[in-house]
Amino acid sequence: MPRHALPLGPGLRRITAPNPSPMTFRGTNTYLLGTRGLAVIDPGPDDPAHLEAILAALGPGQRITHILVTHAHLDHSPLARPLARETGAPVLAFGDARAGRSAVMTRLAAAGLAGGGEGVETGFAPDATLADGAEVAGDGWRLTALHTPGHFGNHLCFAAGDTLFTGDLVMGWASSLVSPPDGDLTDFMASCARLSGHRWRVMHPGHGAPIADPAARLAWLLAHRRTREAQIRAALAEGPGTADALARRIYADTPPELLPAAARNVFAHLVDLAGRDLARPEGPLSAGAVFHAT
Repeated sequence: MPRHALPLGPGLRRITAPNPSPMTFRGTNTYLLGTRGLAVIDPGPDDPAHLEAILAALGPGQRITHILVTHAHLDHSPLARPLARETGAPVLAFGDARAGRSAVMTRLAAAGLAGGGEGVETGFAPDATLADGAEVAGDGWRLTALHTPGHFGNHLCFAAGDTLFTGDLVMGWASSLVSPPDGDLTDFMASCARLSGHRWRVMHPGHGAPIADPAARLAWLLAHRRTREAQIRAALAEGPGTADALARRIYADTPPELLPAAARNVFAHLVDLAGRDLARPEGPLSAGAVFHAT
């Protein structure tokens, strides 16, 4: 049975896709913005029931005029193309699944490193691209695209005045996954710092409830990552190690099945530390390299 659209404010509703998991919380949030000509933000996974729920949410005189995608993970972008076929609306995003990758992540991907986490829609391609700062306007709504890489290279947030749709960069229920080569911790910290320079009233994330205190949440995310960095640097000071070995030292109480994700997280930090000359790998930079403190 299709899920109903939950009103969040004037001209804004949310439908949560039926894809709950440890990575997606209760499911992916799809937002409907507008009163007659609607923007859909993050159509979600390729699920016929979710497509039905989005179309069923249209009232008399309403139609979907724009489909906006924050990033090309499998729980956010795949339904964009089926929804576009049903509605005729264009799909808008920063670029394809490789767009926005940093130089170091491009080299890691070329060397064979594959991403973890939610999975990538490798064939994703929008009908039109939105550069950082681009504005998209519709029937009673206006959005500004903010390129905010970190969780994913092609990640966009969408600002509507003091309201921000944050995709997976900022969430209230958990810290954001940063998994190379799709995630880049250096970019993540820069994107969070950039958003911290604005006074947001509310953030609507890709998963979970609205964030009522955006400034506090951004401060927590940055502090959380700095704390993890300090732990990794302390572990390196005790002796060199691979991302996997360091994760086993740092995440001593973590269940074994979660250690691969922890090692991904540690590697993201090691890449960032290497870029700042605070750690160095033996030989080429790779997920299996042994890292030393500098």
